[in-house]
Amino acid sequence: MSTASKGKLLIIDDEDRLRKLLARILQLEGYDLLEAATAKEGLRHLESATVDVVICDVKLPDINGIELTKTIKTNNPAVEIVVLTAYGTINDGVTAIKNGAFDYITKGDDNEKIIPLVSKAMDKAILQRRVLELENKLNLKFGFERIIGSSAGIADAIKLAQRVAVTDTTVLLLGETGTGKEVFAEAIHQASPRNAKPFVAINCSAFSKELLESELFGHKAGAFTGAIKDKKGLFEEANGGTIFLDEIGELDHDLQAKLLRVLESQQFIKIGDTKTTQVSVRILAATNRDLQDESTKGNFRSDLFYRLSVFQITLPPVRDRKKDIAPLAKSFVQTYATKVNKHITGFTTDFLQKLEAYNWPGNIRELKNVIERAVILCDSNELDASLLPYEFNIASIKTDNPASAFELAVIEAQHIKRVLNHTNGNRAEAARLLNIGIATLYRKLKEYGLE
Repeated sequence: MSTASKGKLLIIDDEDRLRKLLARILQLEGYDLLEAATAKEGLRHLESATVDVVICDVKLPDINGIELTKTIKTNNPAVEIVVLTAYGTINDGVTAIKNGAFDYITKGDDNEKIIPLVSKAMDKAILQRRVLELENKLNLKFGFERIIGSSAGIADAIKLAQRVAVTDTTVLLLGETGTGKEVFAEAIHQASPRNAKPFVAINCSAFSKELLESELFGHKAGAFTGAIKDKKGLFEEANGGTIFLDEIGELDHDLQAKLLRVLESQQFIKIGDTKTTQVSVRILAATNRDLQDESTKGNFRSDLFYRLSVFQITLPPVRDRKKDIAPLAKSFVQTYATKVNKHITGFTTDFLQKLEAYNWPGNIRELKNVIERAVILCDSNELDASLLPYEFNIASIKTDNPASAFELAVIEAQHIKRVLNHTNGNRAEAARLLNIGIATLYRKLKEYGLE
């Protein structure tokens, strides 16, 4: 009965006898083995197989093992390397460690010494691989990889966000409601040096002034009625990490002054406290308002605006991202079909055309809702146009004159579609509610192109 492998090793040594002896010893310990007599052959193995630990001789026919160590660690940072040195060349082992090797062992030592050394190197390599896997999952969930789209506007926004992410600069995200500003904020945090620390988000429009101040900065016990114990604010919770202030344009004037102090000094005073609290927090903010115009009108502090807008990124609305609608819709279909345990492979051409013809005032958030609704209503393996709300079908009625929106026929078509949506497509019930015969309904559906 076979046992699970403890991991994969690669031995690079041009001395066949020693290489095969090491391979035999380590195979008996439960490791999978690969062998190479040259550096070039070893690098080929590393390209084609997932190797955890490399055991490498310093003296190789084609390249020095110390230089090879540096090359391997550059291309495969999760791989651990144990260097084999000859008598009198301990300095080579030390230099190899500086180049990224895990450790070294002198040739001629008792071969039993290599077993615990390889075991330690393997433990570290496996741990690092798991960490990398977790980081990749985090990137897929919160990083730039989750942002779908290749249209010019979104591509430019992603490039800007990636460049500023590695800095500690304050970023102001601009764009209409539902364009994905929080998704961008999460991606910026995930790509930043602060990604191991908290990402804290708050919608500034969701709280009263007094409650928001307590949420942001915290309070001391007894500061106000109901404050029975000390409370940390979100700035303290985010210490070392990032705080995302959504709808920053709704912030009260007094809180704007307090936020300005945090931006300038990374200090604030809790409600009811007499001393300052020091934090290290990166601030990302977002708004759908024109803050420069608001500051001109006196509704938003101009000094705060200039501190927030050091680096601005504008996210385009969905109506300017027509080529992204198909991949966005496909992704949402997969998400919601899995959620409700349905096998839905995609959508019809007519369904997509109606999505692309729509103006999307609610942007990505609205698109998600429309797809979720369609998935819930779908009884087949693909979404069709009948599952869309009535306004999508009306949007696709071609009219040359804008004034035609007031024509009786257009209004009638809208009403019929609304009733059909109410009946979930049941035409007999729709005809009953409309107080017309079923034949009349079919004729009108054909006449208005709503079949």
